[in-house]
Amino acid sequence: MVSFDISKLGKYLPTVKKPIYKLSLNKKLMWTGLALTVYFLLSSQLFGSVYGVSPELSSQFQNIAMLFGSSFGTLMTVGIAPLVNSSIILQLLVGADIINWDMNDEEDKKKHEVTQKLLSILFCFLMSFAFVLGGAVKPVNNRISTILIVVLQLGIGGLIVMFLDEIVSKYGIGSGISLFIASGVISRIFIALFSPCVAGAVGCTLPSTGNPPIGHVWTLLIYLASGNFSNILTPLLPLITTTVVFFIIVYAQGIAVEIPLTFSAVRGFGRRWELKLFYTSNIPVILSAALLSMLTLVGTMMATRNLTDQNLKCGILGCFEETMQGNQPVSGPVYYLSAPTNLLGNVISGNVILKEFIRAFIYLTFMVVACILFSVFWISTSGMDAESIANQLTSIGMQIPGYRKSPKIIKRVLNKYIPPLAVLGGAAIGLLAAFADFTGALGTGTGILLTVTIIYQFYEQLKNERTDEAHPIVRKILED
Repeated sequence: MVSFDISKLGKYLPTVKKPIYKLSLNKKLMWTGLALTVYFLLSSQLFGSVYGVSPELSSQFQNIAMLFGSSFGTLMTVGIAPLVNSSIILQLLVGADIINWDMNDEEDKKKHEVTQKLLSILFCFLMSFAFVLGGAVKPVNNRISTILIVVLQLGIGGLIVMFLDEIVSKYGIGSGISLFIASGVISRIFIALFSPCVAGAVGCTLPSTGNPPIGHVWTLLIYLASGNFSNILTPLLPLITTTVVFFIIVYAQGIAVEIPLTFSAVRGFGRRWELKLFYTSNIPVILSAALLSMLTLVGTMMATRNLTDQNLKCGILGCFEETMQGNQPVSGPVYYLSAPTNLLGNVISGNVILKEFIRAFIYLTFMVVACILFSVFWISTSGMDAESIANQLTSIGMQIPGYRKSPKIIKRVLNKYIPPLAVLGGAAIGLLAAFADFTGALGTGTGILLTVTIIYQFYEQLKNERTDEAHPIVRKILED
């Protein structure tokens, strides 16, 4: 039987070579900024416009756009979706021993890298086709040639994101995936705060009487200047709730259990290892939000037009109403698995109905349960379980003071903390995401969670870099 070594395909795949010398922090920041600048330029209609795409964009898939760092209608439409999907699928296959690769072996590691890149390339075009078919991106006509041209352009855009991610990973700081998610959410929050344009208008139309701007700050100033104090809560509440949610997440990031560790070969030398409340980081909320987004996308693709109401499309996952903002779920499973819009504001104004409370309860329950399940599943398939950590600590000669140097002993101690943290952390991150969505926080609850955790990790990575060659402003920020 002839076996094929997939790692041999690596020499035929385009790649960004690793630097041959250690880069300074200034150069890493330069490459990170350069990759981010290219990403933003290609996310704009000016530099990243796609031929054959209709200017009418649906806001129904804004959660998908936020999660995948996408900008629909541009070359960055698929965003990091191919990279995330290929990474998660391969991680689960390896972690569940369906693919028997040892990540400590150089040959198996090479197979993993090549396979992930091949899957990413495949997903670039599969996701492009799914977005076009699902209505996230609308071609100017339904000709096969036009659809193929649009899919090809979106797929090439996905390949560009792959290379930008490699540049950040090898020449910059952190990962391009995290960087693009955070930057996308921050840009959306900035637009929601300061954009002077009117929502729903083609191009940028300046506000007028009865047509307030998108930016909540400008709307608040207009209401204050005109003495319209009765409506002042509408732009003010999202600003307050976004700030409150931000500080809650920052505080939760600091909750951790410290495990003392010592080197068995060097007496008196050790460190304290922090097991954070968010032990699995933002992985559970990413997977939960991705699952909901995919359900919405599939539900839209499966829906057919209602004979009695031409503005209604129904399918097995629910009914969708065609509006200026796209297809909005109005009934069925997809409706009850989506967050109510500005629930807190409706409660304060007295405009909420029982159906919205039921919808909120179902959404909250799903987010908490899904995040717990994904958190527990992730630690068992990604090498973050007590047994894997115990073996890693023992292999580098570390032990817990007061206990014998044995993987079984360390595993027994870690089992007191890791499984409970996986459950509590998953429940907490799901609860926070749902709470932020209910309050109408800018950028959505999932978006704020992802952004804060990514920025926090980015800051910790910067602190581990040599700062003596960094710019004085950067050095001062890190030292403070």
